[in-house]
Amino acid sequence: MSGGGAERVMSYLLPYLQARNYNVILVLMNTKIVYPSIENIPIHYLEKSEASESGLFKFLKLPWLAWKYAQFLKKENITHSFSLLSRPCYINIMARWFSSHPYKLMVSERNYPSLQYGYGDMQSKINSYLVKWLYPKADLIISNAKASTQDLIDNFNVSPKKTGVIYNPIDLEKINAIVPKASFFDDNYTNLVSVGRLQMVKNHKLMIEAIAPFENTRLYIFGEGELREDLQTQIENLKLQDRVFLMGFESNPFQYLKAADIFLFSSNHEGFPNVIMEAMACGLPIITTNCKSGPDEIMELKETKLDDIMITDYGILSPVGNAQLLQKGIAYCIENPEYLANCKINVIKRIKDFEREPILELYTNHILA
Repeated sequence: MSGGGAERVMSYLLPYLQARNYNVILVLMNTKIVYPSIENIPIHYLEKSEASESGLFKFLKLPWLAWKYAQFLKKENITHSFSLLSRPCYINIMARWFSSHPYKLMVSERNYPSLQYGYGDMQSKINSYLVKWLYPKADLIISNAKASTQDLIDNFNVSPKKTGVIYNPIDLEKINAIVPKASFFDDNYTNLVSVGRLQMVKNHKLMIEAIAPFENTRLYIFGEGELREDLQTQIENLKLQDRVFLMGFESNPFQYLKAADIFLFSSNHEGFPNVIMEAMACGLPIITTNCKSGPDEIMELKETKLDDIMITDYGILSPVGNAQLLQKGIAYCIENPEYLANCKINVIKRIKDFEREPILELYTNHILA
Protein backbone atom coordinates (compact mmCIF):
# COMPACT_ATOMS: atom_id res chain seq x y z
CA MET A 1 0.00 0.00 0.00
CA SER A 2 2.60 2.51 -1.12
CA GLY A 3 1.64 5.85 -2.63
CA GLY A 4 0.44 4.83 -6.10
CA GLY A 5 -2.92 5.35 -7.79
CA ALA A 6 -4.10 1.75 -7.46
CA GLU A 7 -3.28 1.77 -3.75
CA ARG A 8 -5.21 5.00 -3.33
CA VAL A 9 -8.29 3.42 -4.92
CA MET A 10 -8.09 0.59 -2.38
CA SER A 11 -7.61 3.06 0.47
CA TYR A 12 -10.96 4.57 -0.51
CA LEU A 13 -12.80 1.37 -1.46
CA LEU A 14 -12.08 -0.83 1.56
CA PRO A 15 -13.42 1.59 4.23
CA TYR A 16 -16.36 2.33 1.93
CA LEU A 17 -17.30 -1.37 1.77
CA GLN A 18 -16.65 -1.89 5.48
CA ALA A 19 -18.95 1.01 6.36
CA ARG A 20 -21.68 -0.79 4.42
CA ASN A 21 -21.25 -3.90 6.57
CA TYR A 22 -19.29 -6.00 4.07
CA ASN A 23 -16.51 -8.14 5.53
CA VAL A 24 -13.28 -7.19 3.76
CA ILE A 25 -9.67 -8.35 4.11
CA LEU A 26 -6.70 -6.62 2.52
CA VAL A 27 -4.06 -9.02 1.19
CA LEU A 28 -0.54 -7.56 0.81
CA MET A 29 2.90 -8.79 -0.23
CA ASN A 30 5.00 -6.24 1.64
CA THR A 31 4.63 -4.16 4.75
CA LYS A 32 4.80 -0.62 3.35
CA ILE A 33 1.56 1.23 4.13
CA VAL A 34 1.15 4.98 3.59
CA TYR A 35 -2.62 5.32 3.79
CA PRO A 36 -4.00 5.77 7.33
CA SER A 37 -7.57 5.24 6.08
CA ILE A 38 -7.07 1.44 6.16
CA GLU A 39 -6.02 1.27 9.83
CA ASN A 40 -9.24 -0.60 10.75
CA ILE A 41 -9.06 -3.05 7.84
CA PRO A 42 -7.88 -6.63 8.62
CA ILE A 43 -4.64 -7.37 6.75
CA HIS A 44 -3.27 -10.73 5.61
CA TYR A 45 0.34 -10.87 4.41
CA LEU A 46 0.88 -13.37 1.62
CA GLU A 47 4.58 -12.64 2.06
CA LYS A 48 6.72 -9.76 3.33
CA SER A 49 9.02 -9.12 0.41
CA GLU A 50 11.63 -6.41 -0.13
CA ALA A 51 11.34 -3.80 -2.89
CA SER A 52 14.89 -4.69 -3.97
CA GLU A 53 13.95 -8.23 -5.07
CA SER A 54 14.91 -9.04 -8.65
CA GLY A 55 12.27 -9.35 -11.35
CA LEU A 56 13.33 -12.94 -12.03
CA PHE A 57 12.86 -13.93 -8.40
CA LYS A 58 9.43 -12.27 -8.34
CA PHE A 59 8.47 -14.19 -11.47
CA LEU A 60 9.66 -17.54 -10.13
CA LYS A 61 7.67 -17.04 -6.91
CA LEU A 62 4.33 -16.61 -8.69
CA PRO A 63 3.14 -20.27 -8.47
CA TRP A 64 4.12 -20.51 -4.79
CA LEU A 65 2.29 -17.29 -3.93
CA ALA A 66 -0.72 -18.44 -5.97
CA TRP A 67 -0.79 -21.68 -3.95
CA LYS A 68 -0.63 -19.73 -0.69
CA TYR A 69 -3.40 -17.43 -1.86
CA ALA A 70 -5.57 -20.42 -2.83
CA GLN A 71 -5.21 -21.78 0.72
CA PHE A 72 -6.16 -18.38 2.13
CA LEU A 73 -9.25 -18.13 -0.08
CA LYS A 74 -10.49 -21.52 1.08
CA LYS A 75 -9.69 -20.97 4.76
CA GLU A 76 -11.43 -17.60 4.92
CA ASN A 77 -14.27 -18.72 2.60
CA ILE A 78 -13.70 -15.72 0.33
CA THR A 79 -16.53 -15.12 -2.13
CA HIS A 80 -15.13 -12.16 -4.10
CA SER A 81 -11.44 -11.63 -4.90
CA PHE A 82 -10.43 -8.32 -6.47
CA SER A 83 -6.79 -7.53 -7.28
CA LEU A 84 -4.97 -4.47 -8.58
CA LEU A 85 -1.43 -4.21 -10.05
CA SER A 86 0.21 -6.80 -12.25
CA ARG A 87 1.66 -9.44 -9.87
CA PRO A 88 -1.39 -9.55 -7.56
CA CYS A 89 -3.57 -10.01 -10.64
CA TYR A 90 -1.43 -12.89 -11.90
CA ILE A 91 -1.54 -14.52 -8.46
CA ASN A 92 -5.29 -14.03 -8.15
CA ILE A 93 -5.90 -15.83 -11.46
CA MET A 94 -3.28 -18.57 -10.95
CA ALA A 95 -4.77 -19.43 -7.54
CA ARG A 96 -7.53 -21.30 -9.36
CA TRP A 97 -4.92 -23.87 -10.37
CA PHE A 98 -4.58 -24.95 -6.77
CA SER A 99 -8.13 -24.97 -5.43
CA SER A 100 -11.68 -25.68 -6.49
CA HIS A 101 -12.95 -23.11 -3.98
CA PRO A 102 -15.53 -20.97 -5.83
CA TYR A 103 -15.03 -17.22 -5.87
CA LYS A 104 -15.72 -14.33 -8.24
CA LEU A 105 -12.30 -13.55 -9.72
CA MET A 106 -11.78 -9.91 -10.68
CA VAL A 107 -8.67 -8.01 -11.73
CA SER A 108 -8.02 -4.35 -12.50
CA GLU A 109 -5.80 -3.16 -15.34
CA ARG A 110 -4.23 0.21 -14.49
CA ASN A 111 -2.06 0.69 -17.59
CA TYR A 112 -2.20 0.63 -21.36
CA PRO A 113 -0.57 -2.82 -21.62
CA SER A 114 0.62 -2.68 -25.24
CA LEU A 115 2.79 0.31 -24.34
CA GLN A 116 3.56 -0.59 -20.74
CA TYR A 117 4.92 -3.95 -21.88
CA GLY A 118 6.06 -2.90 -25.34
CA TYR A 119 9.71 -2.11 -24.72
CA GLY A 120 11.06 -5.38 -26.14
CA ASP A 121 13.13 -6.33 -23.10
CA MET A 122 12.68 -9.64 -21.30
CA GLN A 123 10.57 -8.19 -18.48
CA SER A 124 8.17 -6.60 -20.99
CA LYS A 125 7.89 -9.83 -22.98
CA ILE A 126 7.13 -11.89 -19.87
CA ASN A 127 4.49 -9.47 -18.63
CA SER A 128 2.90 -9.21 -22.07
CA TYR A 129 2.71 -13.02 -22.27
CA LEU A 130 1.24 -13.32 -18.77
CA VAL A 131 -1.46 -10.73 -19.46
CA LYS A 132 -2.42 -12.44 -22.73
CA TRP A 133 -2.41 -15.89 -21.11
CA LEU A 134 -4.00 -15.17 -17.74
CA TYR A 135 -6.37 -12.20 -18.06
CA PRO A 136 -8.89 -13.98 -20.33
CA LYS A 137 -9.37 -16.50 -17.48
CA ALA A 138 -10.67 -13.84 -15.05
CA ASP A 139 -14.41 -13.36 -14.51
CA LEU A 140 -14.20 -9.59 -14.78
CA ILE A 141 -11.49 -7.10 -15.80
CA ILE A 142 -12.05 -3.53 -14.68
CA SER A 143 -9.91 -0.91 -16.41
CA ASN A 144 -9.60 2.73 -15.45
CA ALA A 145 -9.79 3.98 -19.04
CA LYS A 146 -11.77 3.04 -22.15
CA ALA A 147 -8.59 2.94 -24.26
CA SER A 148 -7.00 0.44 -21.89
CA THR A 149 -10.04 -1.83 -22.12
CA GLN A 150 -9.98 -1.67 -25.91
CA ASP A 151 -6.28 -2.56 -25.89
CA LEU A 152 -7.03 -5.69 -23.84
CA ILE A 153 -9.77 -6.68 -26.29
CA ASP A 154 -7.74 -5.98 -29.43
CA ASN A 155 -4.35 -7.33 -28.38
CA PHE A 156 -4.71 -9.64 -25.34
CA ASN A 157 -7.59 -12.01 -26.20
CA VAL A 158 -9.95 -10.56 -23.59
CA SER A 159 -13.67 -10.92 -24.28
CA PRO A 160 -15.59 -7.61 -24.31
CA LYS A 161 -18.23 -9.32 -22.15
CA LYS A 162 -15.71 -9.64 -19.31
CA THR A 163 -14.69 -5.97 -19.26
CA GLY A 164 -15.80 -2.85 -17.44
CA VAL A 165 -14.50 0.71 -17.15
CA ILE A 166 -14.45 2.70 -13.91
CA TYR A 167 -12.46 5.92 -13.76
CA ASN A 168 -10.25 6.70 -10.78
CA PRO A 169 -12.03 8.50 -7.93
CA ILE A 170 -10.80 11.78 -6.52
CA ASP A 171 -11.35 13.13 -3.02
CA LEU A 172 -12.62 16.62 -3.80
CA GLU A 173 -13.52 17.36 -0.19
CA LYS A 174 -9.93 16.80 0.91
CA ILE A 175 -8.43 18.84 -1.92
CA ASN A 176 -10.89 21.71 -1.47
CA ALA A 177 -9.84 22.01 2.18
CA ILE A 178 -6.15 22.56 1.32
CA VAL A 179 -4.89 26.14 1.55
CA PRO A 180 -2.80 27.33 -1.45
CA LYS A 181 0.79 28.43 -0.89
CA ALA A 182 0.02 31.81 -2.43
CA SER A 183 3.34 33.51 -1.66
CA PHE A 184 5.50 30.79 -3.22
CA PHE A 185 5.37 31.84 -6.89
CA ASP A 186 6.61 35.06 -8.48
CA ASP A 187 3.70 36.82 -10.20
CA ASN A 188 6.09 38.33 -12.75
CA TYR A 189 6.26 34.88 -14.38
CA THR A 190 3.76 32.39 -15.77
CA ASN A 191 4.27 29.53 -13.31
CA LEU A 192 3.86 25.98 -14.59
CA VAL A 193 3.85 22.95 -12.31
CA SER A 194 4.33 19.25 -13.06
CA VAL A 195 4.04 16.28 -10.71
CA GLY A 196 5.45 12.82 -11.44
CA ARG A 197 8.28 10.36 -10.84
CA LEU A 198 11.55 11.28 -12.56
CA GLN A 199 11.48 8.30 -14.90
CA MET A 200 11.76 7.90 -18.67
CA VAL A 201 8.06 7.21 -19.15
CA LYS A 202 7.21 10.68 -17.79
CA ASN A 203 9.56 12.31 -20.35
CA HIS A 204 10.41 15.40 -18.31
CA LYS A 205 13.18 16.12 -20.82
CA LEU A 206 10.46 16.97 -23.33
CA MET A 207 8.82 19.59 -21.13
CA ILE A 208 12.17 21.14 -20.17
CA GLU A 209 13.08 21.46 -23.86
CA ALA A 210 9.64 22.90 -24.65
CA ILE A 211 9.74 25.52 -21.90
CA ALA A 212 13.19 26.85 -22.82
CA PRO A 213 12.23 29.69 -25.23
CA PHE A 214 9.68 31.30 -22.89
CA GLU A 215 11.70 33.77 -20.84
CA ASN A 216 8.78 34.86 -18.66
CA THR A 217 7.87 31.34 -17.54
CA ARG A 218 9.03 29.14 -14.71
CA LEU A 219 8.57 25.38 -14.37
CA TYR A 220 8.46 23.56 -11.04
CA ILE A 221 8.76 19.75 -11.24
CA PHE A 222 7.66 17.81 -8.15
CA GLY A 223 8.82 14.21 -7.94
CA GLU A 224 11.88 12.08 -7.34
CA GLY A 225 13.55 9.33 -9.32
CA GLU A 226 16.61 7.94 -11.03
CA LEU A 227 16.73 10.62 -13.75
CA ARG A 228 17.26 13.56 -11.39
CA GLU A 229 20.94 13.94 -12.31
CA ASP A 230 20.25 13.71 -16.06
CA LEU A 231 17.48 16.30 -15.84
CA GLN A 232 19.63 18.65 -13.78
CA THR A 233 22.36 18.37 -16.43
CA GLN A 234 19.84 19.22 -19.15
CA ILE A 235 18.64 22.24 -17.16
CA GLU A 236 22.21 23.49 -16.77
CA ASN A 237 23.12 22.87 -20.42
CA LEU A 238 20.11 24.96 -21.49
CA LYS A 239 20.99 27.60 -18.88
CA LEU A 240 17.57 27.27 -17.25
CA GLN A 241 18.71 27.11 -13.61
CA ASP A 242 16.71 30.26 -12.84
CA ARG A 243 13.53 29.02 -14.56
CA VAL A 244 13.27 25.23 -14.13
CA PHE A 245 13.38 23.74 -10.66
CA LEU A 246 13.48 20.09 -9.54
CA MET A 247 11.53 20.26 -6.29
CA GLY A 248 11.82 16.63 -5.14
CA PHE A 249 8.99 14.59 -3.66
CA GLU A 250 6.22 16.59 -2.02
CA SER A 251 3.54 14.88 0.09
CA ASN A 252 1.17 17.83 -0.36
CA PRO A 253 1.59 19.12 -3.94
CA PHE A 254 -1.94 20.54 -3.85
CA GLN A 255 -0.81 23.64 -1.98
CA TYR A 256 1.47 24.45 -4.94
CA LEU A 257 -0.99 23.40 -7.64
CA LYS A 258 -3.62 25.72 -6.22
CA ALA A 259 -1.25 28.70 -6.47
CA ALA A 260 0.22 27.98 -9.94
CA ASP A 261 -1.02 29.09 -13.38
CA ILE A 262 -0.85 25.95 -15.56
CA PHE A 263 -0.26 22.21 -15.11
CA LEU A 264 2.23 20.66 -17.54
CA PHE A 265 2.46 16.91 -18.29
CA SER A 266 4.55 15.13 -20.95
CA SER A 267 4.23 11.33 -20.43
CA ASN A 268 4.90 8.81 -23.17
CA HIS A 269 2.15 6.53 -21.83
CA GLU A 270 -0.10 6.21 -18.79
CA GLY A 271 -2.92 4.15 -17.38
CA PHE A 272 -5.12 6.98 -16.16
CA PRO A 273 -3.09 9.89 -14.81
CA ASN A 274 -4.45 10.92 -11.42
CA VAL A 275 -2.24 14.00 -11.40
CA ILE A 276 -4.21 15.54 -14.26
CA MET A 277 -7.43 15.12 -12.30
CA GLU A 278 -5.79 16.49 -9.17
CA ALA A 279 -4.55 19.53 -11.07
CA MET A 280 -8.04 20.09 -12.45
CA ALA A 281 -9.46 19.84 -8.93
CA CYS A 282 -7.05 22.65 -8.01
CA GLY A 283 -8.46 24.81 -10.82
CA LEU A 284 -5.50 24.50 -13.20
CA PRO A 285 -5.70 24.53 -17.01
CA ILE A 286 -3.91 21.50 -18.46
CA ILE A 287 -1.19 21.19 -21.09
CA THR A 288 -0.41 17.51 -21.70
CA THR A 289 0.77 15.03 -24.28
CA ASN A 290 -2.08 12.99 -25.72
CA CYS A 291 -0.58 9.78 -24.36
CA LYS A 292 -2.37 6.46 -24.02
CA SER A 293 -4.40 6.34 -21.99
CA GLY A 294 -6.51 8.81 -20.08
CA PRO A 295 -5.78 12.46 -20.98
CA ASP A 296 -8.08 12.48 -24.02
CA GLU A 297 -10.89 10.91 -21.96
CA ILE A 298 -10.42 13.22 -18.99
CA MET A 299 -10.32 16.28 -21.26
CA GLU A 300 -13.15 15.09 -23.55
CA LEU A 301 -11.08 15.40 -26.72
CA LYS A 302 -13.27 15.40 -29.83
CA GLU A 303 -10.64 14.79 -32.55
CA THR A 304 -7.12 13.39 -32.34
CA LYS A 305 -4.39 15.12 -34.36
CA LEU A 306 -0.88 13.85 -35.00
CA ASP A 307 0.48 17.04 -36.56
CA ASP A 308 -0.94 19.84 -34.42
CA ILE A 309 -2.10 20.79 -30.94
CA MET A 310 -5.59 19.83 -29.80
CA ILE A 311 -7.60 22.53 -28.02
CA THR A 312 -10.25 21.50 -25.48
CA ASP A 313 -12.40 23.27 -22.91
CA TYR A 314 -9.90 22.27 -20.22
CA GLY A 315 -6.56 22.86 -21.88
CA ILE A 316 -4.26 21.69 -24.67
CA LEU A 317 -3.14 18.24 -25.80
CA SER A 318 -0.15 17.67 -28.07
CA PRO A 319 1.22 14.57 -29.82
CA VAL A 320 3.51 12.37 -27.73
CA GLY A 321 7.23 13.12 -27.95
CA ASN A 322 6.91 16.32 -29.99
CA ALA A 323 8.66 19.19 -28.19
CA GLN A 324 7.78 21.76 -30.87
CA LEU A 325 4.04 21.11 -30.59
CA LEU A 326 4.16 21.00 -26.80
CA GLN A 327 5.89 24.36 -27.12
CA LYS A 328 3.07 25.57 -29.38
CA GLY A 329 0.53 24.52 -26.74
CA ILE A 330 2.38 26.50 -24.06
CA ALA A 331 2.52 29.54 -26.35
CA TYR A 332 -1.21 29.32 -27.10
CA CYS A 333 -2.07 29.35 -23.40
CA ILE A 334 0.28 32.24 -22.59
CA GLU A 335 -0.98 34.31 -25.53
CA ASN A 336 -4.68 33.70 -24.77
CA PRO A 337 -5.39 34.69 -21.15
CA GLU A 338 -9.15 34.67 -21.75
CA TYR A 339 -8.92 31.03 -22.86
CA LEU A 340 -6.97 30.19 -19.68
CA ALA A 341 -9.59 31.92 -17.55
CA ASN A 342 -12.35 29.85 -19.15
CA CYS A 343 -10.35 26.66 -18.66
CA LYS A 344 -10.07 27.41 -14.94
CA ILE A 345 -13.87 27.54 -14.71
CA ASN A 346 -14.41 24.46 -16.88
CA VAL A 347 -11.96 22.16 -15.05
CA ILE A 348 -13.79 22.70 -11.76
CA LYS A 349 -17.05 21.63 -13.42
CA ARG A 350 -15.50 18.64 -15.18
CA ILE A 351 -13.73 17.21 -12.14
CA LYS A 352 -17.06 16.64 -10.41
CA ASP A 353 -17.59 13.71 -12.82
CA PHE A 354 -14.79 11.90 -10.94
CA GLU A 355 -16.06 12.54 -7.42
CA ARG A 356 -15.19 9.76 -5.03
CA GLU A 357 -18.52 8.49 -3.69
CA PRO A 358 -20.34 7.80 -7.00
CA ILE A 359 -17.27 6.01 -8.39
CA LEU A 360 -16.93 3.85 -5.26
CA GLU A 361 -20.58 2.94 -5.69
CA LEU A 362 -19.78 1.82 -9.25
CA TYR A 363 -16.96 -0.37 -7.92
CA THR A 364 -19.34 -1.88 -5.36
CA ASN A 365 -21.94 -2.65 -8.01
CA HIS A 366 -19.39 -4.29 -10.33
CA ILE A 367 -17.64 -6.31 -7.66
CA LEU A 368 -20.73 -7.61 -5.90
CA ALA A 369 -22.91 -8.12 -8.97
